[in-house]
Amino acid sequence: MIRERHALPSRRGTSAVYRRVYQRIRSEILSGRLAPGARLPSSRTLASELAVARGTVVTAFQMLAGEGYIVSDRSRGTTVNLALPRALEQASSAKFGLASGRIRSERTRAPTHPLLLRVGSPALDAFPRKRWTRIAARVARQLDSEQMVNPNLHDVMGYEPLRRAIASYLRISRDIACSADQILITAGFQGALGLIVQALPKPGAKVLVEDPGYLFARNLLQHAPLRLVGGKVDEGGLDVAAAVRSAPDAALALVTPSHQFPLGMTLPIDRRLALLDWADRQRAWIVEDDYDCEFHHRGPPPPALKSLDRSGRVLYVGSFSKVLFPGLRLGYMVLPGAVIERFTRLATAFFPTPSITIQKTVEAFVSQGHFARHLSRMRTLYTERRRALAAAIESVLPRYVEIRLPDGGMHFVAWLRGRLRDTEVVELLSRKGIGPAALSRCSLRASGYNGLLIGYANVAKEQATTAARRMLAVIERVR
Repeated sequence: MIRERHALPSRRGTSAVYRRVYQRIRSEILSGRLAPGARLPSSRTLASELAVARGTVVTAFQMLAGEGYIVSDRSRGTTVNLALPRALEQASSAKFGLASGRIRSERTRAPTHPLLLRVGSPALDAFPRKRWTRIAARVARQLDSEQMVNPNLHDVMGYEPLRRAIASYLRISRDIACSADQILITAGFQGALGLIVQALPKPGAKVLVEDPGYLFARNLLQHAPLRLVGGKVDEGGLDVAAAVRSAPDAALALVTPSHQFPLGMTLPIDRRLALLDWADRQRAWIVEDDYDCEFHHRGPPPPALKSLDRSGRVLYVGSFSKVLFPGLRLGYMVLPGAVIERFTRLATAFFPTPSITIQKTVEAFVSQGHFARHLSRMRTLYTERRRALAAAIESVLPRYVEIRLPDGGMHFVAWLRGRLRDTEVVELLSRKGIGPAALSRCSLRASGYNGLLIGYANVAKEQATTAARRMLAVIERVR
């Protein structure tokens, strides 16, 4: 029984017992087994589990709260303080005895938190969870038996009302003239790129990629297998003229023109037109990854490259991962008319669309106006968080980093000074629960890029200085 497993050894005096309860819980927190934000059992429940008086547990909780280990809230109960750093190493669970009992079960049910500063992590603390949950529940209740049994009942291109909603959104926000018939729903960006690789280039064909560029896309392309050719990125984004000279016969180009990943600049109009002209002449294809176009901090966002495409050479790829949450794994493509049939055949055979329940939930979220309101709130919130975190890092770490803020996106680069190596810094930061990415890993070759990709969307303004100080403590150790 749980009571027998966790009962504390009997000793004289109440003080020794409450201190041992305090020490057990504190050890679980410091070891990392009770993560920041994890919910503890109530004092009554824990007292029963440990076979001690409730007053003993209350006293232990008061000590922990007084030292900042835990916080109490009427709506959430008692939780581990979110401001605490994560522990470096996990101690043996047998040493403290609580890991196998009730506290562990509470912790596994508690929400997990993404690494601080992780690129691509949206502001989950500001996501309208209750509204989303109500919509999802209503969608699930309305599914008929045929939809529950036959996942292929709907169009292989995806749920048509969702495709209509996406087409309408793109016409207004990205100036893309498209119809629902051109929209293909995919399992996120990787699902879209996997389908493109199967449908368009032949094995061994050259693919032009930005250097530095998106690491996960590059890895997928290398497993195709395809021959990757890196196109140099300068202050204007992809140097199209140099890239075309290095691979004039490439079959495909993967670009991020609105907000270059990872450096953040916008591709100017002359380079956009040159890229489109090359694709038209060579009968090549351009994959436009518009991964976070919704967030622009200075003026309106630039139009999509697809809006300039008159020859049908651009495949536009978008995703709901950044604007809603990554766990959806829901994306979409705008296909040129000439390849719709080819993509439909491949999708039917190898790439089924995501769950109809997810598609219907997103469609309802969009069509009822929640998506537009959420985007509006996030634009304001991200601008504030971007400004606060950049200012905090510049104030706390001026000796070690230099920040150049781009106009848009959900991350910025903190360039490292001196002999600091971004891969080493990132490794140690990750052990502290801080998750920036290493800029050098985004490059195809040794290029001198050395910096941290800082995601700021999941860092509240009030946490900015604390996050910067935690970074400083790690960088001081590396140095």
